[in-house]
Amino acid sequence: MLNLTKMIKRKLKMNYKILVAIALIFAMFSGHSQNSDYVGRDLNTITTAVPFLLIAPDARAGAMGDAGVSSTPDASSMHWNPAKYAFIDKKMGFSVSYSPWLRALVNDINLAYVSGYYRIDDRQVIGASLLYFSLGDITFTDVNGGRIGDYKPSEFSIDATYSRKLSDKLSGAIAARYINSNLTQGQYVGAVATHPGNSIAADVAVYWQDDIVLGNMDGKFAWGINISNIGSKISYSDNEVKEFIPTNLRFGPSLTLDLDDYNSLSFMIDVNKLLVPTPPIYETDSAGSPVYINGKQVILEGRDPDVSVISGMLQSFYDAPGGFSEEMREFSFSIGAEYWYDKQFALRGGFFYEDKSKGNRKYFTLGAGLRYNVFGLDFAYLIPLEQHNPLENTLRFSLLFNFDAF
Repeated sequence: MLNLTKMIKRKLKMNYKILVAIALIFAMFSGHSQNSDYVGRDLNTITTAVPFLLIAPDARAGAMGDAGVSSTPDASSMHWNPAKYAFIDKKMGFSVSYSPWLRALVNDINLAYVSGYYRIDDRQVIGASLLYFSLGDITFTDVNGGRIGDYKPSEFSIDATYSRKLSDKLSGAIAARYINSNLTQGQYVGAVATHPGNSIAADVAVYWQDDIVLGNMDGKFAWGINISNIGSKISYSDNEVKEFIPTNLRFGPSLTLDLDDYNSLSFMIDVNKLLVPTPPIYETDSAGSPVYINGKQVILEGRDPDVSVISGMLQSFYDAPGGFSEEMREFSFSIGAEYWYDKQFALRGGFFYEDKSKGNRKYFTLGAGLRYNVFGLDFAYLIPLEQHNPLENTLRFSLLFNFDAF
């Protein structure tokens, strides 16, 4: 995908929207973000195709630092941990979320998310979702500035899951996902025809919760694990260049305390790690040019990233050129808190941390939620710390529907 993107930039003169959008998509959500004061061998970010799959799609988790693997179940659990659906206390519901993208620059780039669930019986729940990322209206021109046409590049994924209680405290889920990424609209890059990238992926998740008593307060302790986007590599042309999709390990605990009959407070932590190969350090000659042997670039430190999906998942735990210390820097952290009054009004806050050698994303998040009868409304706002973020100065929202209220 990255090789193709570079070719497109060389061969096509696109307007500023597509250049900025593609650059920031990869920069902010595929580990390409960089600190100008932190470069060289210590900067070794991990890249994948279709990084939109890692964007927090709903406003509730987006307001809690992008934490959600063990938070209380809701309609958007598909993205964070589909195993939570088995413990949801409603018969049926769905949510609609909307996130403007690069709002300070353009007004037609956005992320939309629709998710829902249906309880089959006391132990089984099915769910589905649609994630759609639109890059707006883009004008393509050739190398001479001639107009090729107006296009609407976009990406989407369609998911379905089956979640089941394995005991009174433990549940598991499997999910299937179809991914479509149509960034080039079939344009020719040189003499190479491009086409939409397609992939099939799966999630495997578990969730555990139990009632506890802490002092004189009742509460609930939970933890969750979700390995998402386990799927085939993706390609945008008929050549042999294929890129990993963002297979991701997410895990963490949460604690909910009932302060009294009307007030409750929750704390949660999510830990994330991409299960794809870390880029190695390649050998160069005295002029700084890559060194090749038998047509392959010589690796100085690290391991060959041209491996299968399963090998890449296993290799991701020990292939960093910097050894164990670099492997530890590949973990990112989301910390969130949520306060509810009478289960009708919520205040939320969170913090996201990523090591400066792996992307340097650091930001605070704030938000609120309302529940009334059939409807619910959540808001989220992001405050970047180290660098600009496509979601800064943007209000994201989710609208929820609870059919039990009917």
